[in-house]
Amino acid sequence: MGMKKAAVLSILLVMVLLALAVTAEAQQGKKVPRIGYLNAVSPSNRSDRIEALRQGLRELGYVEGKNILIESRYAEGKLDRLPALAAELVRLKVDVIVTSGPLPTRATKETTSTIPIVMALDSDPVGNGFVASLARPGGNITGLSALRPELSGKRLELLKEIVPRLSRVAVFGTSTQPGNAQMLKEIELAAGAFGVKLQFVDVLSPKDIESAFRAAGKGQADAVLMMVPSSVDSSRQKEIVELAVKSQLPATYQQGEYVEAGGLMSYGVSTDDLNRRAATYVDKILKGRKPADLPVEQPKKFEFIINLKAAKQIGLTIPPNVLARADKVIKERRQ
Repeated sequence: MGMKKAAVLSILLVMVLLALAVTAEAQQGKKVPRIGYLNAVSPSNRSDRIEALRQGLRELGYVEGKNILIESRYAEGKLDRLPALAAELVRLKVDVIVTSGPLPTRATKETTSTIPIVMALDSDPVGNGFVASLARPGGNITGLSALRPELSGKRLELLKEIVPRLSRVAVFGTSTQPGNAQMLKEIELAAGAFGVKLQFVDVLSPKDIESAFRAAGKGQADAVLMMVPSSVDSSRQKEIVELAVKSQLPATYQQGEYVEAGGLMSYGVSTDDLNRRAATYVDKILKGRKPADLPVEQPKKFEFIINLKAAKQIGLTIPPNVLARADKVIKERRQ
């Protein structure tokens, strides 16, 4: 009996070991989804965006390194590197690529027509030629649009509130950028209502920023409204806000990053919210949905940020009623 019992136990042990080996093999063979992330600037410059994406993924049950992997690539402001970085992500055979802005999206679109692409934010997806329509994207690209032309009119309204004698505003825009015409139309409507004259200054590349401020000074502008896309000005944030201070011109921006860098104020779409919501597209695509069938969504959350230190530098007092409406107020650091 003892020998038989030992034999039975040996057989059971072998069966358990075989079962464990099969389970381990199945687990090792299970593919962990990999997503690519492409940004035009440096990690330090836009770390908040990928962190917002990670937050969105965590909320959906994804744990980085366990059931999802992220391959991030940054062009460090060298925009000519974007095609090579996009090609690198394609060679890695990632399951989906998340792009942060129109230039990364274009570089990725020109590299692959099969790997799903999720736009974390885009100024004008239809105008940029990335999707056929917001409701029916039609290709391998979907995601989130940051285009809300009416926000430009709201920025002018806020300028009018903090600069009561506002009569002339220099508008820095990029004529070749899709959506520029719509935004300018909204600004013109608001300017007519407030009795403000506009001076449009075309900013086609980063090197035009300094001359744009000179043009605003010559045109006797009382303030500057920036609607230059981040793909043009993101690499020179600090220079831009310093030029605004040097020119003694109140300036309002589309993105909060400029206020964080020392700019006066911004009112616009919450880029963190858009990047967090991009995770829902990643989730749906990994579960089998096709980008062509996922409508492009528009922004839902907006932020108004004021920098009191910047206001003091140009001798400007922000009215209490305007401060009360701000989502965030950056105060002077006490020495």
